[in-house]
Amino acid sequence: MSSLPPTRPRAVFLDIDGTYADHGLVPDAHVEAVELARSRGHRVFLCTGRPLAMIADRILAPGFDGVISGAGAHVEVGGELLVDTRFDQDLADRVIDALDTHNAAYILEAPHSLHGRRGVDLRLRDVLSPIFAAREQTHGRHGATVDPTADILAPMQYADDLRGTSFAKVSCFDSDTPLTEVVADLGPAVGLVPSSLSALGDTAGEIYVSGIHKAVGIRVVQDYLGLLREDIIAIGDSANDLEMLRYAGIGVAVDGATPDVLAAADRTTGGPAEHGVAHALAELGLLG
Repeated sequence: MSSLPPTRPRAVFLDIDGTYADHGLVPDAHVEAVELARSRGHRVFLCTGRPLAMIADRILAPGFDGVISGAGAHVEVGGELLVDTRFDQDLADRVIDALDTHNAAYILEAPHSLHGRRGVDLRLRDVLSPIFAAREQTHGRHGATVDPTADILAPMQYADDLRGTSFAKVSCFDSDTPLTEVVADLGPAVGLVPSSLSALGDTAGEIYVSGIHKAVGIRVVQDYLGLLREDIIAIGDSANDLEMLRYAGIGVAVDGATPDVLAAADRTTGGPAEHGVAHALAELGLLG
């Protein structure tokens, strides 16, 4: 594969889970690649479904030019807030009622806070522990200990009644009913994508404000910085990366992604264990 011409700065947008990090563990090669790309004049952004509250300091440590979080609902560049999209409160309360009716285990995600019903932490640990078993207490860069479940639960605030909570997105980890049925009566104002944790099946997923996705956040950054679309590179691996891979001048999907994600990309790269982000940036001429 040929690389891009090396002289013009590019803007890179990186998904976190399954792309830049493996359940919160960032390989040294990815940290070094981001640092090197930025030192050569390229801009690098995180573009994640996680809210800011769920992005650990160790992930942010290399330094980024900005963060698109909440899958496009929240956009910051150089510490300046550009977008903060949330559910209208009436719709938000209807979403909560629907999830409670179907005994769902969920987190309401605002940029700087996470909200759940009392006791949901115990249920989430039951659901997530088998998935994260191979990753919990993994040693990251400089010997840091990584517990993926703690990343999710540490910022949580608990209450018996969540109505009236302001939030941008919902992550659902379990439900008595497939989520497509849970959201069916909420109308077109609500969107649903499968969970990036595919092992959770159809009773898990992300519920978001319809029309908000990662490409929306990228366009905000593009307009703010005056970027050319052909200079945008996006790297991702899951359903909430589809729009950004299609929008980017070059979309890079992670090997093993679902067929629709692979079809949306211009090329592929390895996952975190194969240092895929570092290889992709090198192949595209951003590190040389």
